[in-house]
Amino acid sequence: MQKIKLAKASKLAEKLVELLRDRHASHTSESDLLEAEAYFSVLSGAGYFEKDHISEDGNINSWKSCLEENSTARVLYQSLLHETKREVFKEVLAGTVDPSIRYAAYRLRISRTIPTSNIAVQYFPKNRADLKSRVIKLDPNALSEERANKDGATSEDIPDSITWRSRTANIADASIGQGLAAVDTAATRLDSFLNSPESKGRGRQDRAAAYDDVLIASQDTVDVTRRAIEELEREGVAEGDPRMQDLRVTDLAVNYALVGWRIGRYRILMGSDDGLFLPNEESKLPTRSAKDDKDWRQRPESKGRKLVRLRERISLFDSILQSIDSVKELRGAARDAGFMKELEAQKSYFRALRCLNIAYAHDLDVGHAEALALTARAHELLRGSASALSKSTSAERGPTTMEIPNHSVQSAGKTVGVLLQRYQAIADLRQRSLESAQAFEKNQGFLPPLVQRITEYPPLGAKLDLGHLVNYPPKLQPIPVKPIFLDVAFNYIDYPGHRSAKTANGSAKASVQTTPSTEEQKPAKKGWFGFGR
Repeated sequence: MQKIKLAKASKLAEKLVELLRDRHASHTSESDLLEAEAYFSVLSGAGYFEKDHISEDGNINSWKSCLEENSTARVLYQSLLHETKREVFKEVLAGTVDPSIRYAAYRLRISRTIPTSNIAVQYFPKNRADLKSRVIKLDPNALSEERANKDGATSEDIPDSITWRSRTANIADASIGQGLAAVDTAATRLDSFLNSPESKGRGRQDRAAAYDDVLIASQDTVDVTRRAIEELEREGVAEGDPRMQDLRVTDLAVNYALVGWRIGRYRILMGSDDGLFLPNEESKLPTRSAKDDKDWRQRPESKGRKLVRLRERISLFDSILQSIDSVKELRGAARDAGFMKELEAQKSYFRALRCLNIAYAHDLDVGHAEALALTARAHELLRGSASALSKSTSAERGPTTMEIPNHSVQSAGKTVGVLLQRYQAIADLRQRSLESAQAFEKNQGFLPPLVQRITEYPPLGAKLDLGHLVNYPPKLQPIPVKPIFLDVAFNYIDYPGHRSAKTANGSAKASVQTTPSTEEQKPAKKGWFGFGR
């Protein structure tokens, strides 16, 4: 039934190609015609594949025809991908065409060390001169066996072995070697960009975007390795076979490398210090015209903006921890005790920094007790992982991955220790203030009214008793007065003996009779103490 459907689909695709060849009637471009011919080749190759794949001694000519049709489709789709950059062509190549070429090559006893691209060029039909000329017109290097691949790696750069933690595995599949060469080339370009003066002036987003090429190349290598393992499993190859053992080691190495590049990208997004500090970000000032008289001064970063940044950091830390856990689940990783210990140390390092950033958020929200607990947890995690990280860290320099250098571990330990002491001091002061405020509120009913304690500052956090402002009803009590009132009152106070002396002086003045003076008398002074009013 499957063969019948493929035969009908192949005939319809062939009729479509014939219709599109009439350019004036169909109004199609050269790319449209080549895409239709590539689709026809895929269906034809699938028909030959379904014809003999269930037979162990299938017709050699059928497998050769299958390989030729799929080779034609691969060359056409690769040229279209080079010209249009459409991801759909890449998906067709990876999901349908390349596996069919690899299996047909296996049935024809073609060595696995020959890359799929070279097989496609060798088995491209030589009798289709018109198609060949149109393909070369679209992509001059489409049928060149010496052409560099999309990442710039030539055949001399393709490795034949891979080393993983003191174990070397042979690369039996040429597609895996091509993928590893592409990853090395992309990593070299990434390293040169990150160390260039141009990169220093760019933001974190631009620097993280430079990881896209190496991530894509690493993901392609992982996919190729997985397909190679699945092919051996379909063939019934045992796990003890050297080919399967080499592929298992290669699979673990390429997956670890992919996770390392992914984590490196996350670390670039957090900054050069892995989120250890929380500096103020300078806001971008708007463009100012010559006639603009507004005051565009730099303002400190707001609390809300800092919380948003911390939320983004915590999300990145969660992604890092998930990536490390995915490495632990790889087949064969759990057997290496030293490797698992190293992964646990790296996970503890990132967990400590995650706790520290959550502590920063609580500190901004005046949650000093929570910040102290989280910082203490971060200090504990760093202290437990410092020894393992110092032993496992390599001295090689390059783009940022999941490898943690010694200076980062030491800087994190010192910084978290200082912050721990700071939060301990703040929490102790807050506790003492709370106890003082509680004692103040408890004894506030026995204190004088508030009007008599205006000059006293209440303890931090204490609530004032506004119902005890003054004493009511008022009571008779001495109050301080100014000396001037005492001087005035002295004139109206009679002391013992003072009245008789005053009477004697008055009688003496009455007995003395003097003639009125001709001189004009001066007016008497009025007011207190001789001051006139």
